[in-house]
Amino acid sequence: MMNNRNKILKSDIDTHIHLKVSDHQRRLRIDKYLNLKIEKLSRSRIQKLIDDGDVLVNSQQVKSSQQVNPGDSIDISLPKPRKSEVLPENIPLDIVYEDQHLLVINKEAGMVVHPAYGNKSGTLVNALLHHCRDLSGIGGVERPGIVHRLDKDTSGLLVVAKNDYCHTHLSKQFSERTTEREYYAFVWGHLKKKSDRLESQLSRSKRDRTKMTVTSSGKLAVTTYTVLQEFRVTSLLSLKLGTGRTHQIRVHLKSIGHPIFGDDNYGGRHKQLISLNQNDQKLAIELLRRMPRQALHAKTLGFTHPATSERLKFDSKLPHDMQGFWDYLNEISGN
Repeated sequence: MMNNRNKILKSDIDTHIHLKVSDHQRRLRIDKYLNLKIEKLSRSRIQKLIDDGDVLVNSQQVKSSQQVNPGDSIDISLPKPRKSEVLPENIPLDIVYEDQHLLVINKEAGMVVHPAYGNKSGTLVNALLHHCRDLSGIGGVERPGIVHRLDKDTSGLLVVAKNDYCHTHLSKQFSERTTEREYYAFVWGHLKKKSDRLESQLSRSKRDRTKMTVTSSGKLAVTTYTVLQEFRVTSLLSLKLGTGRTHQIRVHLKSIGHPIFGDDNYGGRHKQLISLNQNDQKLAIELLRRMPRQALHAKTLGFTHPATSERLKFDSKLPHDMQGFWDYLNEISGN
């Protein structure tokens, strides 16, 4: 069966895959079986194909929970990807690395990753469609090539897949937490522990669905931090992700009373001024003027290249606004 599996991976089949289940195959859910046999398709993609009636077992439609049996004949129809309605735009990109399989972008703050309501143009996807002829369709019509994301006002490194095979394998690395991701952030105040592991459950806020919050029944989120430098009203932290939940770093830092400097959505702007004395308030107002966004940067990104198996690691400099912010803090501190 392994030879058959290799044929599927190496072939140029775009519309149809046929499999015959081995006589020695143990009983297994069909979505899991197909995920093991066809590396070019993610399990979520397989489940959608099953739900859409594009997977037949012995010429009959099935559910994802159905067990495969020895001798079963499986036919999979792969619909051609819908053409993206997102328009290519000639937007400059800071490309750190690129080959025929993927590219690594150093995203600037203020750029939305993919189109959504209110942001139909000027996004990273618009720019990528102009730069690349083809991108992985697994992310969907609105998100071609996008394996993971950064918030609009977070700067830093992001990997993009050019084909479905790379998309599937990169996504697997993110879900299995084998990627390496380090962020730099300026936060309010001084932390009692100079390094710590933050672990909690996160879910959507019931009050504001655009925000995340710490709950007792959400998805596990793990962040570790180390304090790099302290100033009068702020500290510089290095943060590493154990998981990759939405707004994870921002929510974790808010939950321990040290929100990211400039992060208005999670209490990191003017709310913090109330507890400061007059001199520190004056300084903080000047710092907020210099940092109008959340001071968060995805500095380091490491992963295994899906096509070559080479371990790649990229490091980016702080963007001008955060570097200028840091320089100013050092200047007024006499460093």
